[in-house]
Amino acid sequence: MADEETLKEQSSDGAKAVDGGEEKRSDETKAAEEQVDQMKDEGVKTAEDAKAAGDSEAKTKVEAKAAQFSNVQDAGKSMEQKSIDFILDLPLQVTVELGRTQMLINDLLRLGQGSVVELSKLAGEPMEVLVNQKLVARGEVVVVNDKFGVRLTDVISPLERVEQLR
Repeated sequence: MADEETLKEQSSDGAKAVDGGEEKRSDETKAAEEQVDQMKDEGVKTAEDAKAAGDSEAKTKVEAKAAQFSNVQDAGKSMEQKSIDFILDLPLQVTVELGRTQMLINDLLRLGQGSVVELSKLAGEPMEVLVNQKLVARGEVVVVNDKFGVRLTDVISPLERVEQLR
């Protein structure tokens, strides 16, 4: 008989050691049950109560709290400077368009050295300056140190650039 009692004590001690997580869970379960009881006292229906009562449109009451945000205006101008510095080294594709034309494949295959391709622009008409395929300016062709360049004569306003995006 004493051996049985010793075994029971040992097994219950082992169960406590193994089931330490269960003790925590039971504390959490008790806390949840207390919250449910408190909600019932306040008149809030649970899903189980609604099912038992046959209420198909039962709604549970949820307590909402206001969101708390930190003040972002503290950064000031240093943040503005950092944000512009972030994009200053992004590569952009700049294209100066002399003109365009459409050709048949047959005409394209006949092109050879000395052939002339007629473009849609007239001589003396301003060239278009495109940045990432968006028109930003117009200008005239100049030669600088034996290289072609473009002198900008008309820069597209920011309002016109935004309208091009639409």
